[in-house]
Amino acid sequence: MVLATPKVIFNDSSKKYIFMSENQDANQDYSANNIQVLEGLEAVRKRPAMYIGDVSTKGLHHLVYEVVDNSIDEALAGHCDDIQVFINEGESITVIDNGRGIPTAMHPKEKKSALEVVMTVLHAGGKFDKDTYKVSGGLHGVGVSCVNALSIDLKATVYRDGKIWQQEYSEGKPKYDVKEIGTTDQRGTEVTFLPDNTIFVETTYVYDILAKRMRELSFLNKGIKIRLSDRRENAKKNEDGSMITEEFHSNEGLTEFVKYVDSARVQLIPDVIYFEGEKNGIPVEVGMCYNTSYSENVHSYVNNISTYEGGTHLTGFRRGLTRTLKNFADKSGMLNKLKFEINSEDFREGLTAIVSVKVQEPQFEGQTKTKLGNREVSSPVDQAVSEALFNYLEEHPNEAKIIIEKVILAAQARHAATKAREMVQRKNVMQVSGLPGKLSDCSSKDPAECEIYLVEGDSAGGTAKMGRNRMFQAILPLRGKILNVEKAMQHKIFENEEIKNIYTGLGVRVGTEEDPKALNTEKLRYHKVVIMCDADVDGSHISTLILTFFFRHMKELIEAGYIFIATPPLYLVKKGKSQEYCWNDDQRDLAVQKMKGAGNASSVSIQRYKGLGEMNAEQLWSTTMDPEARTLRQVTIENAQEADRTFSMLMGDEVPPRREFIETNAHYANIDA
Repeated sequence: MVLATPKVIFNDSSKKYIFMSENQDANQDYSANNIQVLEGLEAVRKRPAMYIGDVSTKGLHHLVYEVVDNSIDEALAGHCDDIQVFINEGESITVIDNGRGIPTAMHPKEKKSALEVVMTVLHAGGKFDKDTYKVSGGLHGVGVSCVNALSIDLKATVYRDGKIWQQEYSEGKPKYDVKEIGTTDQRGTEVTFLPDNTIFVETTYVYDILAKRMRELSFLNKGIKIRLSDRRENAKKNEDGSMITEEFHSNEGLTEFVKYVDSARVQLIPDVIYFEGEKNGIPVEVGMCYNTSYSENVHSYVNNISTYEGGTHLTGFRRGLTRTLKNFADKSGMLNKLKFEINSEDFREGLTAIVSVKVQEPQFEGQTKTKLGNREVSSPVDQAVSEALFNYLEEHPNEAKIIIEKVILAAQARHAATKAREMVQRKNVMQVSGLPGKLSDCSSKDPAECEIYLVEGDSAGGTAKMGRNRMFQAILPLRGKILNVEKAMQHKIFENEEIKNIYTGLGVRVGTEEDPKALNTEKLRYHKVVIMCDADVDGSHISTLILTFFFRHMKELIEAGYIFIATPPLYLVKKGKSQEYCWNDDQRDLAVQKMKGAGNASSVSIQRYKGLGEMNAEQLWSTTMDPEARTLRQVTIENAQEADRTFSMLMGDEVPPRREFIETNAHYANIDA
């Protein structure tokens, strides 16, 4: 008798779960005893990524956001205006607010303190009661209990009704009942937690990541003070040796937010167009401004949650904006001489906007809350934008004329870009293979296993071609520095030879059924796009230019996790037959100390690689291209508006913000003299 072949039903690269054949299953009993019930917060610990996204840096910082979200909910309800966040020695976090304090009385149904219920029961909390919080953020109501489950230690202290209450937990389980530990004239909640290092692969908090989110929250909730302090011994200190503390506070809210995001761009109109109001019970707040750039930078939020995939609120905003500006332009007669139709995207070129709505029962598509699905939100946002923008255009005729002139220029550029883009997408008519002549393709046709290296220069490209694995690795050499797309008009971008080669080489095109500007990845040929440049200043500049292009024109590839940066070594340290590759100065110094032994450091040879071309094919393969040995850095978008601002600052027209950035970070740079 022949047994059927087992089938792999799940593979996460480190584990394989095997579904046995029917014949093998027949030998095993399947009864009620095989049904496993996960009680309490066990499900969170068993599958943490289902609740917080992942167990690396992103998930680690998400724990902080969930606790802060509870304090923000209190602020939105009008009961809190001061929030403090501390990064403690040992990588624990403390969040303190001056809200009403989590209730501690006995819960009528659960027969235990309401504090314990909130901290240990999924989908428990005041946010499900419309009378307590009209709107709230948080992770589908699992917020603080989810944090508790993933912490090796958590202490909750409540200041309420003149008393101090406390309870501690480990892995989501209470160590003792809620107890009264003193009296107070304060009110609020204090939560200190230490993430479980058996769950998280990364347990070190990054101050800048937390600072960006706290700044974002202060803009979205004007009037609230959020203070972030770093108590760690090895953290940056003030000149007097005291710990770094930043206070985030905004009186103007989205007006200041737009100015912050647009700080590295040249403004087209002097003021931010700002309006807030309520339509059909949905609070709508919008800040927007036009600049001289060629890209659209609209960031949307629902209940303080970034919805980078957009949704119905963004649809309503765009519809209201397009209709109002189109009507105004038609009435002004400024479009009479235009020989082709204005497109909706023309009204959004050079636009920076923040759209924030508050929804009682938001419906998000996907666990990570990246796209709003509530249909009833679109119309109120549309109406609010239309009314407010119409009033602004009527009251500011000069600014209105400047905006319409920008729209006309955008339409003309789009018309020229369409022709250039068609030339790129018809390139396969001119070439037998339809692929760039410089591309050395791989044998495999499976995108999931194929990878393409975008290599700086023909010399390094030649070495990479000799060193690669031809089965799944393709090489596309790029000539020098590609076009800075941050400063270029669209038709210039599609006329650039290197950019045309990237489009045709990857097999992507512009335009889908839903969005004529979106990237069409149906025929994408590689699921790993690796930027491989020299490990010097010029190489870093070229990498930044390529990343700017991907962020502005192929963001979908970044969001899908397909963009990577190769990390070639900086040094080769040798003594006799011993050799070691090093990626930074510390590794080099350690290698020298190890090799010299009791001898002199001069006996150790150090080769500094200033370019990929200095390595032979075997060295490049073993250090940078071999999947078994290489290190690839995956490019992700942690904070869309901060990434938008950074690219504009680094690659845009405004020099002062870039100079300030260089002066602030100059001591981190390694300059080749």
